[in-house]
Amino acid sequence: MATVIDRTAARDARHPEKRERPESPVLPKPPWLRVRAPGSPGWAATRKIVKEHGLVTVCEEAACPNIGECWSVSHATMMIMGETCTRACAFCNVATGIPGALDPTEPDRVADAVALMALKHVVITSVDRDDLDDGGAEHFAATVRAIRARAPAATVEILTPDFLRKPLSAVEQVIDSRPDVFNHNLETTPRLYLTIRPGARYYHSLRLLERVKERDPEIFTKSGLMVGLGETKAEVMQVMDDMRSAGVDFITIGQYLQPTRKHAPIDRFVPPEEFKTLETIARSKGFLVVSASPLTRSSHHAGEDFERLRAARAAAA
Repeated sequence: MATVIDRTAARDARHPEKRERPESPVLPKPPWLRVRAPGSPGWAATRKIVKEHGLVTVCEEAACPNIGECWSVSHATMMIMGETCTRACAFCNVATGIPGALDPTEPDRVADAVALMALKHVVITSVDRDDLDDGGAEHFAATVRAIRARAPAATVEILTPDFLRKPLSAVEQVIDSRPDVFNHNLETTPRLYLTIRPGARYYHSLRLLERVKERDPEIFTKSGLMVGLGETKAEVMQVMDDMRSAGVDFITIGQYLQPTRKHAPIDRFVPPEEFKTLETIARSKGFLVVSASPLTRSSHHAGEDFERLRAARAAAA
């Protein structure tokens, strides 16, 4: 007899903080947002390596629409420090709750997987760990160091939490591990933070990106923004200006997609031509690299984009 999956119970267990929220309609996706289901041999090979090494990926946890494309070419974004987040952002599909203890073997396991997949560029992200004194900073730094030791030819990009209310030394520890790219997403405009990203603070996140450049100007900085949540064009342009004031090199802009009916509703689907306009505006503001499209995500095409970053910096020198 076929097993019946109680999807409501599964969702409530994953997002207990959203259980009492009213459900909002899930809008049908327009043609430009439809992607092919994963299933290629490359996807299967990447999935096998991820599972055998006991790794968590944001590709799966965040239900990324690009997983089929990325995994088919052995590109997976590793998510360290567990799969349970201490935050409850209204847009995010990562499970919320009380996380377990850190696994001290994880940095080495991640590094082994990077070497096995022969990655040229690797992206490491994490859940928020507000329960830890340093927010997981030492674990992040240890992971970068392990990758450098096991796969010295690989370039390393990190997508970090905000380390809100953690010592400045925590952030400095991560910066001093010298990733090639330090990414922290602002996600949305300041006006929407209380409803979309209530556990974070816009200007703290902006200051984090600025600190990276102050401490090590050679590290590329990157930040991302979702659209379709009710922001205005003027607000998006202001975020661009704020990023540039903080020295951010690379901006990503993508369409927000609602994980479940309990998550923040989609205000609208932004058509591809509007993304082209936003890309033109961002380039005019001085970003070295801009990635703006409905399916753009922080780590989508990260390796190719890193090469573009290096080339753009060299051309501007």
